[in-house]
Amino acid sequence: MEQPTSTPSPPPPQLFSRAAVAASCVGFVLIGALQALYGPSIPALRDTYGLSPSAAGVGLSAHFIGAVAGVLVFDRLFGRIGNRRLLGWSYLLMAGGAAGFALAPTWPVAMGLALLAGLGFGGIDYGLNQLFAVGFGHRSAAMLNILNAHFGIGAVLGPALIGLVGAAHYPAVFLGFAALTLPLLLCLAGVRDEAPPRGGDPETGTGTGTGTSTGTGARHRARARARARARSLATVLGAFVVLYVLHVAIESGVGGWEPTHLETVGYGATAAASATSAFWLMMTVGRFLVAPLALRWSAQAIIAVSCAGMTGCLLLAAIPAAAPYAYAGAGLFIAPIFPTGLPWLLRAAPRAHRAGALVMAASMVGGVAAPPALGKAIELAGVRAVPLILCAVSAVCLITTGWLIRTTRPSVSAPMASAPREPTGTRGGPG
Repeated sequence: MEQPTSTPSPPPPQLFSRAAVAASCVGFVLIGALQALYGPSIPALRDTYGLSPSAAGVGLSAHFIGAVAGVLVFDRLFGRIGNRRLLGWSYLLMAGGAAGFALAPTWPVAMGLALLAGLGFGGIDYGLNQLFAVGFGHRSAAMLNILNAHFGIGAVLGPALIGLVGAAHYPAVFLGFAALTLPLLLCLAGVRDEAPPRGGDPETGTGTGTGTSTGTGARHRARARARARARSLATVLGAFVVLYVLHVAIESGVGGWEPTHLETVGYGATAAASATSAFWLMMTVGRFLVAPLALRWSAQAIIAVSCAGMTGCLLLAAIPAAAPYAYAGAGLFIAPIFPTGLPWLLRAAPRAHRAGALVMAASMVGGVAAPPALGKAIELAGVRAVPLILCAVSAVCLITTGWLIRTTRPSVSAPMASAPREPTGTRGGPG
């Protein structure tokens, strides 16, 4: 009788029904729109509440502060409360905060409600990214790119809607946004309520049951190995934080400074604005394009190519004639980094229970802190140096990616050599 040579790996946990996947994508359209609605509403907010430009911008800051808190709160409750309840409360907080922001009688109240909406935003952003990262096996990177591409769709549609109805009607837009969020609660029945196990790396088992027979020397060696693993883990996590913070800094830097740079080198205001819209559009298109590639190529390879292409495009943007096209190319290459990096992070740091939350929260903080830092560098070097400054930041991302590939190769590259054979998005669940 022929006997099987090995036991096939179990399939990845089925966390989403098809309806729940579709609803999650709609949810990402809505959170993308929400984040993008504040900026175009600033003129009307200033008129309504009598604000200075800087005071009006605090609304977006309050949203980001709430988003960081939402990531951390969701992560703290992950595994203790069912996924449906966590996502449900996040949708309700976001809808309630957005509706309250539209109707707030005073600016301090509006800021508090923007923070509340951001809290729900952070919970949805982190929660769905985390669940997609562990719920689709070798397809996790592809599904994460599709999910985050819908965020880009919302980021394009939100300002377009404000432009269509006029900034003065921003309350109606925020109220409509809140109303569209509520039906998503009905689709949460298609989300599996149990969270995947966290940690659970078999290497952490440490040969249980041998402690009494191996002696003191073996225990000391085990502790030394544990300390070395902890130091290595902290270094890997730090590198991922650097990669995420800097690539978000490039994203916000291009989005914020591309129009000014293009106008400085001779383009008209309309052409500069159109080129900036093309940058954001290419980020969305890039995630859809990478989704099928993520089924055949490892996350490491995709991110390495993305960082190299991003660096080359930003260098090319220093040539005025090529700048609009180079910025669009940078958007195409930067697109896969955020979603594709999450499964890689969770494989590289299976013992770090809060790796995903740490990296996502850091990237949000980076999105707030990077513009002033870049502004200071541009103030010193001049507007024409914008692409070169961003190119230097991108080169650091490329170097960091190369270091991560070398460092994580023994534990990550081998299972990913043939992506379709990887049975789960991570080994042992998130973090």
